Amino acid sequence: MVERCKRGESKAQYELYKHYSKAMFSICMRILNHVGEAEDVLQESFIDAFAKIGDFRQESTFGIWLKQIVVNKAINQLRARKVQFVDIEEFGGDEYDIADAQTGYVDEEDTKFEVERIKRSMEHLPEGFRVVLSLYLFEGYDHEEIGKILGITESTSRTQYMRAKKRLLDIMSANF
Repeated sequence: MVERCKRGESKAQYELYKHYSKAMFSICMRILNHVGEAEDVLQESFIDAFAKIGDFRQESTFGIWLKQIVVNKAINQLRARKVQFVDIEEFGGDEYDIADAQTGYVDEEDTKFEVERIKRSMEHLPEGFRVVLSLYLFEGYDHEEIGKILGITESTSRTQYMRAKKRLLDIMSANF
């Protein structure tokens, strides 16, 4: 299908869009937390991907290549909003891990409910926290990669992540 896109076949482009748009929109929403901006970033990402598809060398899957474009576009959109990230030296405080608060056995149905509950709660996090948490938990980036993407130090990424988890637990405790 990618080769057909490289030849400019619009039907192949539509098929790739249909195949990847839902997952890429989810990434946009986790990072931006705004439907209109997520839709715009998604569209711009696909436009860029199709314009640059000749650069795709198949060293990874098309989905991974597209995801990188989507994440970068979403981060750039956040930068346009001037999101501030908290540096580790700026604030003190203890670090709290959500996993520390979880005990007992959870079945598959409960797990699905918890994932949805976490996603809903994440919508209430400050943008800096939400972005780092999303990139780490959902997109699979490590703190070094997150630091490079966001232009922050690795330790700042770790701090944001730990504080985001603590705040998320607080939100979940208060709202649900």
